[in-house]
Amino acid sequence: MNPSGDPIQVFRAEARDLLERAEAGLLDLLQRPAERPIIDDVFRSLHTLKGSGAMFGFDALAAFTHHCETAFDRVRKGEVAATGDLVSVVLEAKDHMRGLIEGGADEAHGKALIARLEREVEKAAGTSPAQPAQAESGTHGWRVSFKLPHDALLNGCNPLALLAEMRELGPCRVAVSTAEVPVLDALAPQECHLTWTVEIDAECPRSAVEDVFVFIIDDMTLDIAPLGDVPASEALEVAPVDAAPGTPASPPPVATTQPAAEPVAPATVVAAAQTSEKRNTKSDESVRVPAERLDELMDRVGELVIAQSRLSQIAAASPNLDLRAVSEDIERLSNELRNTMMVLRMVPVGALFSRFRRLVHDLSRETGKSIELITDGESTEVDKTVVERLADPLVHLVRNAVDHGLETPDQRLAAGKTEAGRVCLSARQAGGEVVISISDDGRGIDHKRVREKAEAQGLVVPGAALSEADTLQLIFQPGFSTAATVTSLSGRGVGMDVVKRTVEALRGSIDVQTRVGSGSDISLRIPLTLAIIDGLLVRVGTGRYVIPLSAVEECLELSPEEDLRARGRSFLSVRDALVPFLRLRDVFGTGTQPERFQKVVIVSTGAERVGLVVDQIIGDHQTVIKSMSKLHEDIAMFSGATILGDGAVALILDVPQLVAAGQEQEAQLRAAG
Repeated sequence: MNPSGDPIQVFRAEARDLLERAEAGLLDLLQRPAERPIIDDVFRSLHTLKGSGAMFGFDALAAFTHHCETAFDRVRKGEVAATGDLVSVVLEAKDHMRGLIEGGADEAHGKALIARLEREVEKAAGTSPAQPAQAESGTHGWRVSFKLPHDALLNGCNPLALLAEMRELGPCRVAVSTAEVPVLDALAPQECHLTWTVEIDAECPRSAVEDVFVFIIDDMTLDIAPLGDVPASEALEVAPVDAAPGTPASPPPVATTQPAAEPVAPATVVAAAQTSEKRNTKSDESVRVPAERLDELMDRVGELVIAQSRLSQIAAASPNLDLRAVSEDIERLSNELRNTMMVLRMVPVGALFSRFRRLVHDLSRETGKSIELITDGESTEVDKTVVERLADPLVHLVRNAVDHGLETPDQRLAAGKTEAGRVCLSARQAGGEVVISISDDGRGIDHKRVREKAEAQGLVVPGAALSEADTLQLIFQPGFSTAATVTSLSGRGVGMDVVKRTVEALRGSIDVQTRVGSGSDISLRIPLTLAIIDGLLVRVGTGRYVIPLSAVEECLELSPEEDLRARGRSFLSVRDALVPFLRLRDVFGTGTQPERFQKVVIVSTGAERVGLVVDQIIGDHQTVIKSMSKLHEDIAMFSGATILGDGAVALILDVPQLVAAGQEQEAQLRAAG
């Protein structure tokens, strides 16, 4: 069965969204504990989760969530303060709810959480600020004015049911305004254009009135005011009707108010406005699609690109003009389809960053350190596969920054810093890459200590020459750790090597910069997509290779004279700057003679540049990336392969590896010179 058609799977997906929304609200409450909209939003998420869980047979989830909902109902009514300890318990309860949804929860742990929750609620009840008497008691009743969204009826909302619920609170007077109802020719029967005003003559809290609209309160216009504040001239003149027992669903009498006489717009204008509004509403709609379907569609688009490349090659060799015209149309359409598909797979990196608010909160409580998390560039988009595979590496880096980087509050104050440490997550797009940085304002990385630990663990030969950059890269070696003791956070030397392997598997690179006493900055440079890229097709000897076009800066010609002058030093002067270069013919051992006029492709990663000497530049190429086989995946300088239009295989060059090789060659030549 397709999981997207399984109601239980649909519920689980929506429940995960509700839990994420609740967690975001709870973390916001830690900063703004008295902000009513946040409290209401958390309550609604818990309320909806409880109701949906009971509807789909998740009785244990509904029963457990009921306790959290009850606690936040008291917070909402002002009976309990949203203390940090109470919020932390509900955050742990949220994790238990996820376990109940996925089927891996411990019943005993759930009971312990309920007991802790009840204790925190009682403690917080004594710290709640006194509420205004009017807001709590509602002595003089309430005047409620509400307007539902236009699509409320289509979404199953029944205004009469809402009015009946308000009647259950006490005697009501109701008036409805038809001022915004369009002319008959433009009227859509399924749309709601009415505005209701209800006066409730009963002693009930404001929260009881809000509960009537709990499921649609975010999308509607709602105004609730104490009835005593309404001028007598504006009071409704409809006789009150008591809610008779046993007849809660019968609608109350309604007074209809008509607008004052005004010029009526022509029907065509109103209809056009209605059509425009429908179009705007439709553009905001979204459809939940399983990730597997996107992956399958991406594979089909990749095969289409390969077939289109083959067609273009055949058409180019054919004198048939009709075939060439069809080939050009297919190429245009495949390019548009590829671009559309790439956009569908792109997700904002903010979805990844939001997970770390909870992690930093937990680490702060665990370590006793005061931590401020700052995020920047959340709107930067990257392939969904990249986001999924970066989650664990970023967790390791953030934990490392908190444990090794940030000092304790006392140490920070003694060093003249603020008591709260700062961890910054940022993302930005640079060409065909996304750069994700994790920085902190802690103690930094001690080069000397790293070197001593590496020598003690046998990772470096004592006395070996290492640059500062190479020394910092030692922290990514398996088993390396500078922690004096093993803790729940670090000390076992496991984690940073996983980060490096994962980033390299994504065809990315890691750059580390540190300022002793001021903090560190670790930057991950990752390709925007792992599926289809624009590449530069080149020939080296008899083989063809693809260089990712996003890494290419420029192409130069290498004459035989310049080639001879460069032998032995492998440097080119490019606009008064020396750029090291690699002769790919020698690197790959082709055994062929160089072409008379070779080409140099200047590639870069960040600030580092290197030239790649090739025999011929064939042209740009839409490259469908295929993974290397397990026998070849460890070969350096190649990140994958692609299939050309004639069916031949071309290897994709790993630019970071080549740049690193060029820079190493430069260092060796400078040391020898």
